[in-house]
Amino acid sequence: MVRRADLTLEYLLRERGFARIAGLDEAGRGAWAGPVVAGAVILPLDRFDLARVLEGVTDSKQLKAGQREALLPRILDVALGAAVGHASHAEIDQLGIVPATRLAMRRALDALAVAPDVLLSDALALSDIRLPCHAVVKGDQRSLSIAAASILAKVTRDQLMIDLDPAFPQYGFAVHKGYGTPLHQQSLAHFGPTELHRMSFAPLQAVLAKYDADPRR
Repeated sequence: MVRRADLTLEYLLRERGFARIAGLDEAGRGAWAGPVVAGAVILPLDRFDLARVLEGVTDSKQLKAGQREALLPRILDVALGAAVGHASHAEIDQLGIVPATRLAMRRALDALAVAPDVLLSDALALSDIRLPCHAVVKGDQRSLSIAAASILAKVTRDQLMIDLDPAFPQYGFAVHKGYGTPLHQQSLAHFGPTELHRMSFAPLQAVLAKYDADPRR
């Protein structure tokens, strides 16, 4: 059963005097290739029909691609501010996935046209940002702002991987979006890594060890 995100957390923060609440979430944290992408969304909490307009918005992982793509224009149309930030595969290898995810979130916040005064993130604390930040476990299922950010991040990253697919046609990035599916593992076993792969990831290292040991190469 899909849990529908709502505005309970946002209204509690508004009662405490916060007016512009930015929801934050990422897509691609567990992928083996490509960037991690963060979304940031500030919703107009004084809009009386906000919940109705954004009906169906929830954790992007619980939605099909077509549902996410249909919801995103509604999110962008109603939001006071919406932006994405990226951290590349090279930055992930250099910094580690969690610091790179925080970097992508900072970049998303910096790109917002409206400055927030408090943050709601999906379980990831952002102690290096000088704003109050509430890391909410399963926040993309509880907060409409975080859920909206999750959809923005997911649709953006999926499209990016689709756009990259023609440059690496044997890898199927348009299908698996860089995640470690059997198809992706087979491509790595046959062709080795591309410049988009996160060489620091342990599963990728294991696949590459088999590739390097293959006497047929």
